[in-house]
Formats: sequence, C-alpha cells, structure tokens
Amino acid sequence: MKNKILLLKLFICAGLMGSLEAQQLDGFQKSSQSNQLTLEKDFLNTVDFSRFKKHLTAITSDPHPAGSLANEKVKDYIVKTMKDAGLDVKVHPYDVYLSKEPGESLVEIVRPFRQPLNQQENIESEDPYSNHPDLWKGWNAFSGSGDVTAEVVYANYGTKADFDKLEEMGIDVKGKVVLARYGGNFRGFKAKFAEAAGAIGLLIYTDPGDSGYMRGLTYPDGIFYNESSIQRGSLLTVDWTGDALTPFEPALPLDGKEKIKRLDPESVGLHTIPVTPIPYGSAKEIMVLMKGKPVPNGWQGGLPFTYRLEGGSELQVRVKVDQKREYVRANNVVGTLRGSENPDEWVILGCHFDAWSFGSTDPNSGTAMLLSLSETLGKLAKEGKSPKRSILIAHWDAEEHGVIGSTEWVEHYREELQAKTVAYINLDAAVSGRNFGASSSPTLKKIIMESAKAVAFPDSAKTVFDVWAKNQPEPTIGNLGGGSDHIAFYMHAGIPSMSGGASGPTLYHTNYDNLHFYEKFADPSFKMGGAVEQLVGIISLRLANAEVIPYQTSRYAKDLAGHFTNAVNQVKRFDLGFSGFSKSEEAITMLQESSNNLDENISNKLSNSSMDSKALKGINKDLLSLEKSFIDTKGMYFGAWYRSLYASNDPFSGYASWILPGIQYEIEMKSSDRLQEWDERYAAAILDLKNKIDKLNSKL
Repeated sequence: MKNKILLLKLFICAGLMGSLEAQQLDGFQKSSQSNQLTLEKDFLNTVDFSRFKKHLTAITSDPHPAGSLANEKVKDYIVKTMKDAGLDVKVHPYDVYLSKEPGESLVEIVRPFRQPLNQQENIESEDPYSNHPDLWKGWNAFSGSGDVTAEVVYANYGTKADFDKLEEMGIDVKGKVVLARYGGNFRGFKAKFAEAAGAIGLLIYTDPGDSGYMRGLTYPDGIFYNESSIQRGSLLTVDWTGDALTPFEPALPLDGKEKIKRLDPESVGLHTIPVTPIPYGSAKEIMVLMKGKPVPNGWQGGLPFTYRLEGGSELQVRVKVDQKREYVRANNVVGTLRGSENPDEWVILGCHFDAWSFGSTDPNSGTAMLLSLSETLGKLAKEGKSPKRSILIAHWDAEEHGVIGSTEWVEHYREELQAKTVAYINLDAAVSGRNFGASSSPTLKKIIMESAKAVAFPDSAKTVFDVWAKNQPEPTIGNLGGGSDHIAFYMHAGIPSMSGGASGPTLYHTNYDNLHFYEKFADPSFKMGGAVEQLVGIISLRLANAEVIPYQTSRYAKDLAGHFTNAVNQVKRFDLGFSGFSKSEEAITMLQESSNNLDENISNKLSNSSMDSKALKGINKDLLSLEKSFIDTKGMYFGAWYRSLYASNDPFSGYASWILPGIQYEIEMKSSDRLQEWDERYAAAILDLKNKIDKLNSKL
C-alpha cells in the first residue's frame, strides 16, 4: 500500500513539473522563463505544510476581538514570526472609534409571563473551546444603547423591501421591537431600516431554514447552526468604509504629532436603538407566542409553526443594550520583502487578524497561511532568491467592525499606493475548506487561472485549476463586492485586486468557529493551508518577477461589454424606451481593438527581443496607471468616498458586488434621470483607458 501511495505521489509530481515546463508565462521575456519556472519549483518544494497548523493553533486558541489584550498578543506573534522570517516589519497604529466590548445586554419575555432568553452558545462536551472563560454573549458592535419593552413585529430579513411590504400590509412598526432573520442584506441595514420605520429595538437571529436543522445536522454533529448559535457582527452603516469619524483621512493616533480633524459622533448617523443578535432557540420562544396574521409567501422560516407578523398586545419583549463607544488603538502589521530590482513596485497580500471569537476559519485561516508564506519566501530570499518587486504581507486590525484597519492604511498612503502597487490580494478566511474560488478585477483573472495550473490539489491527481474549473475551459471568477479589506484598495484607490482561497463550511461569527470545528469539518487533513500557500505564492512570484506586469488588458473590454449589456437589460425593465449607453458602447468597441493589440504586442516583444530596464520601467509605470482610469474623484451619488466607476459594494445590501455602480444605483432607484450623465462619465473613463493603452502600444 505504501509503495502505491509513493508511486501516486511521484506520478502527480512528475505530471505537475511537466505542466510547469509547458507553461508560457505572461510578462516574462523568453530568456527568463526557465529561471522563473525553476524558482517556482524551488518555492513549491520549500512550502512546509505543517507550518499552517502550527500558526493557526497559536493565533486561534483564545478569542481575540479588536481592542482586546488577546488581539495584542496575536499582533505580537505576527510581528515576531515575520521578523524571524527575515521581513522588514512595521506596525502602523490608528485610533479608531468603535465598540470594543458588548457591554451589558439582556433579552426577556415580559408578558404573558417573564422568561429570560439565552444570548450565548451552549457549552458542548466534545468541544473544549466552547467553555473558554473569555467568550462573550452575542452582540452587535455599534448598537445604540437603551432599555425598551414593547410589542413585537416580525420583518422577515429586514430588507428595505420587507419594511415596504409591512407598510403596504398596514403593519405599524412604530414603537415596536422588530424581530428579523439574518440574510438578504448587511445586518447594519436591518437596524437602519428598522429605526427609520420607527422601531425602538431590534433582535436579529439566524433562522434554521437558512442555517440549522432544516439544512442538515447541527453543531457539534454537523456544520449548521444549533439552537444556541449566534452570529455576531458590526452594524456600522456610514456612507464610506473605514473609521466612522475620519472619511478620506487616516485616523492617526490621538497622541501623535500629526492631528486629524474628526467628525462629531452625533453627526454621522450611528444607530440609536438597542440591537442584539439572539439564537433561533430564543427567537422560537418569542415567535411561538405571536398571534397576528400569518406572514406572506416567502416569509416563513424553518421553525415548526406558522410565522406571524405581529405578537399582539399580550406579548411584550424587553431588549436592553448598554454598549460604550470609544477610541481604540488598531494596529496594522506590514512586513516587506524588498525587491531586488524594482523595490518601488509592490505586490501586496493581506488578511485581517481580529475575530469575533477564535476565528479559526474567519479570518485566521488566511492569517496562518500568510505567516507560513512569509517563512517560505523568507527562506528563498536568504538563499539569494529575492523577488524582483517588493512583496508586502499585511495583517489588518479592526476589520470586523467595518473594514477599518486596512482602510485607514490606504487613506494614509493613498498616493504612494496608487503609484507603486501592482496588485492587492485579499485572503480573508482563505483556507476555510476545500472549495477553491476567487473574485477579481479584470486584469488579474488570467494570472489566477494560469497559476492554479501549477499547483497540485491535495489528495488528488489534479491541479487546483482542474478541480476549480470542473471540466470547463475556465472557472467562474466572481466580481469583488463588499465585506473585506480589498474595498479601499479597489473601490477607493483604483488598485487591481483579487480575493480568493478555499472555502467550506462555516459557523460564521459564532463562538464555535474554533480549532475543534476546523479540524472536524473545515479541513481535517490540514493540507489546504499548504496548497493555498503554494497558489498564492506562485501568483505573487509571477507578479513580482515578470519583466512586464502580467495584466490581461483585453479582459477590460470583454467584461465591460457584458456588464453594459446586463445594465441595459435592467434599465429596460422599468424604462421600455431606453435606447442604451451608446457612447460607452462605442468606447468599449474602440477599447477592445486597442487592448487586444496591446496584449499581442507585449507577447511578441517579450518572445522576440529583449527590452532594456529603462524601457521596461516606463511600460510598467504606464500599466500601473490603467486601473486609475476608473477613479472619478466626484465619486458615487450614494457616497463620494466610493470613487471607482467600475466596482463598488452594494450600498443597500453591504455585501454584494455592484459593477458599474453609478448606473446600478439609478437602476435600483428605477430612475432614468441621470443615465445620460453616466453614459458620458463612463465613456470618458473608457476612452481614457483606451488612450493610455494606445500610448503603450506606440512604445512597443
């Protein structure tokens, strides 16, 4: 049996090495491809698969939310690990405004009888982490404070459409406690819409129809929420990403030399009503007592009774939250492996390290992988195999409270980042299962796919690409939305970005996201950490070492054409007379020809002749400017901080990706009033990109 396993491993290794040799690497001169492929073999062989588990265990043995002493210890571990690996490590501190602790809270039924309701996960005998003394109740950061007792209204998922439906049905929310289930939108919008409708309190729960016994076995027997599982999370819903009081500016330390003007917390629209999450076991105790009309079609969840819209006057629930907001020191840790030839061109990898509890899948599977990657790249550098461009590995703080740490860093160094950054690769929860996937800006899609062909998928004779693509010519690569640390890089600063990794089962933001869950359900073999490290490393080394930055510029036109077709179809659903975005569509046609020529010209130039370092530097400087064509300083009408015309997070759901966000906002509003303006703004951006590409073509 052992001999068979050994032969299989040798077969896989030989096949993979053969595929590496056959690859034609974008951006590399013909003379340098063999050196790069040799380096990649050395890199793949240097990855120590055991390091991932070591790091994950070290950083997720204790709960470590932002602002906690435990999170400081995680930060110190990250600093030491990257310094020991040979990286130049800097800590970037910011003083940000947030709720660092849940404070005091309670939920209880007051009438028709008194019954306190559970607000924390059960201790499970087979899960030693569930009894950790530092675990907190469920809580929502940025809740308002208050102590209210009122009747109950059920609002389905608490979306804008759900509250509109309640009004249409004559259900008065004013003065009531709203009960809404997780899903459909960002939890902060549930609070925003509830407060706008006049509610005086909000309870949010995960319904068993969405994650619970209706889906399969519940924890600890399975991967779904049990009756005590609670999703924690931030409610922050200002019109920008990052610190609530310093839009566009970094929240520099209050005791530092440089002073930043901060907004008045009362002026930014933070929530005022008490909001807290509860488990479906507690929601059931309230909902079974409700006596109002049955809910409309689509509002019924998985609890074993008919859902009702109202509880009636005989049912009253008390919600109390006393939660402090304060300035908290957030520390980003950035390690740099200095480039040997072009140190002022940067490839940046990042993942946040703060978590609502242990964070073994979310986010710290990504943290552990990046720490191992730091060690692998550091070993190669000590052997004289440093990357030609600098590789920066960043660990962000306070992401869970509103993508704060990374945003403050981008705002702090915005102009330098725009001038130097080749790509930002986000790896939040990047090793939380065995299902590889990615979302990306257009120019990086090809390098992700090509790199995936160079890495073996664990426990198979296939590459990551083979498993990911599922016999299709290319796998599905998504569009970047909200919810993580790529936002400021991509949507504010215009830096090509990707987010990817291996996903899997998750007890999202619960106290059960720990090492026991990881080893039992996410990846019992602990092999995906090394595999994702190999893939991320190959992508990084190709971006860092290619003579010409390996963007696929023709992908812009291909993707834009599809996005505009989709936008036209959406507009015609409410405006039958709409004739299309003629200026933008004409510009895309012109862009297609220019960008196809550029890809071909670069490939021919690299294959047939050598370029001197001065010419290469000029070409790469121009390539770095391409994505900035979509940066419009006027920004979006839903928030001027969002400057990218290409992509934004959905301002109504908070998570979804909005491609062509200027147009998408008008579609959401069902308005044609500004579509001509947006046609002109998009056409101008696309033509600016075309002109930059034409300039590049002339240099080749």
